[in-house]
Amino acid sequence: MAGHILRDSFKPVDYKEGERSNLVLSEFHHIVDAAFFIYFSMIFYFSGTGNSKWIANQLSKEQKEELVFIPDALKNGALEFSLQADEKIGFVFPIYSWGPPEIVLNFIRQLSLKGYKRQYLFFVCSCGDDTGLTQQVLEKALSHKGWKCHAGFSVTMPNNYVLLPGFDVDKKELEEKKLADAIPTLNQINASISRREELFLCHEGSIPFIKTRIINPLFNRFQMSPGNFYTTDACIGCKRCEKSCPVGNIMMMGRKPVWGMDCTSCLACYHVCPQHAVQYGKRTKDKGQYFNPN
Repeated sequence: MAGHILRDSFKPVDYKEGERSNLVLSEFHHIVDAAFFIYFSMIFYFSGTGNSKWIANQLSKEQKEELVFIPDALKNGALEFSLQADEKIGFVFPIYSWGPPEIVLNFIRQLSLKGYKRQYLFFVCSCGDDTGLTQQVLEKALSHKGWKCHAGFSVTMPNNYVLLPGFDVDKKELEEKKLADAIPTLNQINASISRREELFLCHEGSIPFIKTRIINPLFNRFQMSPGNFYTTDACIGCKRCEKSCPVGNIMMMGRKPVWGMDCTSCLACYHVCPQHAVQYGKRTKDKGQYFNPN
């Protein structure tokens, strides 16, 4: 996996006759030498309404990580990656009903890491409140591949799940507080990852076994259907729902969106609609919207 090499220091200069080849060769050696001092790393991420995407981007900047968007990798069949000896491997994803999204687990099942020799592997998950037993679920999925998870972290972000009674987006004041608090939390996580610390800081919350082992399987079985999505007469055919779908499950027919069956229940289509025209049966009536502002 190629790393990122900063080229800003190589500025154009005026060459004298006969010096260009030597300078070009010197620059080439400079690039090659620099590559050996960069920790290569990659992060696989999934995001619907942008919370986990923001986290992945912040990690990428600090860790010089190459980002791999999981839906794109699955779509393109890009499931084999070669590892450097000092590489860091990361997974970033949102919590869906107190567990990793099924698309993330499916990706891990198909993923091939060539040259794996117990390189540092971590995950960071975004959650509205708590994670349940997500750590256990992910560690088990990774262990089935022969991979060890060295660290895991959770970052509290604004709520976006609105399809169940009593579930709604946060009030604006709480949303802004969560976004502000996430910055120092992520700074601490970045520092731990840079030091390759082996620790787990995930907020499991109350009754985690019931949430992850009982509610989550029911959620995956009964709450993933896109069949109840529809648009009201307020729809203006702007196509933002189609463009926001991370798995390409929405197509425009005429000026109206039509949902396929490959839905991850991320609700990006609902939250991104500028007219609040995307609805899910009666469950989204009078519910709010949220999309990460970053």
